[in-house]
Amino acid sequence: MPFLTKKTGAMKVSALMPSALRVGNGVAWQEDEYRPSNELAGFEGYGLPASAGKTPQRRMCGNSECESGWTMPWRNRRRPIFEGQWGCSGRCVLAMVHAAVRRELRDGGASADLSPHRHRVPLGLLMLAQGWITHPQLQKALAAQRENGSGKIGEWLLSECGVEAEQITRGLSMQWGCPVLTTEGFSPEAMALVMPRVFVEKFGLLPLRVAGSRILYIGFADHLDASSALAMEQMTGLKVESGVVEGAQFEAARSRLLACEGVEAKLETAADKDSMAARITAVLEQKQPVATRLVRLHQDYWLRMWLESGTVGRAGNLPVSHEDVKDYVFTIRVQ
Repeated sequence: MPFLTKKTGAMKVSALMPSALRVGNGVAWQEDEYRPSNELAGFEGYGLPASAGKTPQRRMCGNSECESGWTMPWRNRRRPIFEGQWGCSGRCVLAMVHAAVRRELRDGGASADLSPHRHRVPLGLLMLAQGWITHPQLQKALAAQRENGSGKIGEWLLSECGVEAEQITRGLSMQWGCPVLTTEGFSPEAMALVMPRVFVEKFGLLPLRVAGSRILYIGFADHLDASSALAMEQMTGLKVESGVVEGAQFEAARSRLLACEGVEAKLETAADKDSMAARITAVLEQKQPVATRLVRLHQDYWLRMWLESGTVGRAGNLPVSHEDVKDYVFTIRVQ
């Protein structure tokens, strides 16, 4: 029997896999080209696990200024992944995090004032114009508000004038130009995984349900918050629809959600944006996530990490359970 001809590893690869190309003394794939996250759709833009989207077999360093992306063969090329990009070293991961922090600063999450928009028609006048309340009722509610020095006009109309809660909610809907949402179909166990509970408590918003695996409905008690809605769209990959929820329904649903176990969240304060970026990099290097996303919500920077493949459900980027997902909420200390 004739001897088999000895072939080099590169020859074998070229013979068996015609899509491979020779590069110097090695072999590269035609598809071995990393695409930035903004060119990818759905999960791929967030670098989520392979079960959720196509993952390149080999990754190039995501730092545009990296000069040594291929000189560390011992470093895992699947972890850590930050916003769809892999860093070949801690220095490159830090550069990627700095770029993300600068992006969030430009987006102006903190520029959206937490106070109500002054140009909107006051709720009392709007309800008066609609004929839902009388002038004496409005005067009585305003007097009670001034005397106590606190409370919203809707609360005083409800407690002092006997106005029904449904009418208050309808007035808020007209004031903000949004729909009235209900808690029908609300699952507190599933919605507790959507965001850190600190945001539910701090910003008066409540994730209500996901419709068709594409739309996330978020309810607010008395006013909309565009910054919160935008942050949720960026983090979840779902289209967010916002609306107001009747007060008693909102509070009951919120209590049920806060009683459920959500994603573990750690709150940290940083001296400045550079120290925050360094801390985020340290967390990424320690946890080695397969996917990560950073968004800004007012003064808070929300970092969510998917630690293992299979942690993402069918609806956007929402986790299937609280396990193998970790949240960090950073705040920069006011000087």
